[in-house]
Amino acid sequence: MKKKFSLLLAATMMVGLLSGCGQSEPSPGTSASAAPQAASLEPAKSGKATVQFWHSLGGKNGEYMDALIKRFNDSHPNIEVVGTFQGSYDETVTKLQQSIPSNTAPDVAMLERAYIELFADADVLEDLTPMMKSSNLSKDEFVAGLMGHSTFNNKLVALPLNRSTPILHVNKSMLDAKGLAVPKTWDELKKVSNALVVKEGNEVKQFGLTMPYDTWYPIAMITQAGGTFFSNDMKTIGFYDNGVGQKVFGYLKDLQGSGALFYPPAKDSGNIVNQMFTSGKVAMMYQSTGSIGGLTSAVKFDYVTAFLPMDKAYANPTGGANVSMLSSSKNKDAAWEFIRWMETDPQGALPFILQSGYLPFTKSMAESKELKDLWAKEPNRKVAFDQLQYAVDTNKSVVWPEVMKEFNSFIEATMYDGKDIQSSLDTFKKQAERILTK
Repeated sequence: MKKKFSLLLAATMMVGLLSGCGQSEPSPGTSASAAPQAASLEPAKSGKATVQFWHSLGGKNGEYMDALIKRFNDSHPNIEVVGTFQGSYDETVTKLQQSIPSNTAPDVAMLERAYIELFADADVLEDLTPMMKSSNLSKDEFVAGLMGHSTFNNKLVALPLNRSTPILHVNKSMLDAKGLAVPKTWDELKKVSNALVVKEGNEVKQFGLTMPYDTWYPIAMITQAGGTFFSNDMKTIGFYDNGVGQKVFGYLKDLQGSGALFYPPAKDSGNIVNQMFTSGKVAMMYQSTGSIGGLTSAVKFDYVTAFLPMDKAYANPTGGANVSMLSSSKNKDAAWEFIRWMETDPQGALPFILQSGYLPFTKSMAESKELKDLWAKEPNRKVAFDQLQYAVDTNKSVVWPEVMKEFNSFIEATMYDGKDIQSSLDTFKKQAERILTK
């Protein structure tokens, strides 16, 4: 166990960026210290079971989460949930790692889905299977495309909460002006992206396509081209020997070379590409479904969303966070009631999903009148849910955070430094195998 805790702490200390759906959800102007925040400024009222809940939602989404917690507390006189914003996903993970050995961990925590395996392997997450059974709940009630990071060694250690997926965001007005259709394949995407390039001399004034600096989008393309991130035996990467890595990054470099693809600086890349899209400097963008609300209110053109274009197949990773119970919780019954209510009660997470724009994670949510009315009013939001039928997470591994650091280095060498794709792949493959086999 001590070895597992050491690995748990070491693995995340070396992670700089986390893949998928906004690596953090900080409140504007909020900074989080390295040490765990105090769980609550006020003690629970006498006689109530207290459930400490750590999350990574700031700003408006934090307000929506506060409202969810208030709804629970108002309807459960014998339980008080104390929600605490702990900073970004990475910051929350670091604080959890520090809190577990010191016995100050919360009862319930929001965990970015790529970290679930890391904590589950350290035996610090509760198996929710018996609780699901006692509440007459089945995993079949959840959307299958969002359950990829919920199980570990046949144990149900997490359930989806604030989840998202990348989709194609399109300035349809720009495409219509050129008589172009929304692309559905890589070939069509290349043609449309190049057709929308506007240059003045050697300077590109309008780009066809952009995407944030993130592992999310190359992973999607690797899977679309018939590869996987990890090999089936988990000893190497699954896009080297089959030529998929060369194909994906060759495709991106071709677009970048023609001026069709704007690949942004790593720092603040999500905001940079969003601003370029809303200002009409780029026609299409790979970006999270979590951006739909902000983009809708900012654009002055016909804005639509679409599936990520396919190569051999449609495929897309998922992102965002799940919710887990810590096995050290002293209030497991109360903690489970909070999770159960949040996941399945109509007054639980459904209003939060409607307000925030995250994906509905149960079938009953997706079939609710409230969500159907929203989708009818804003059809762009339904595209991401429909695309979940093609959700594939091929980077699921205990060591993913460590491998991701090396993959980011490969992306930077290829997209920023102009290094040879094959030689950079050679280096990345060696680094990934070192981590996977140690």
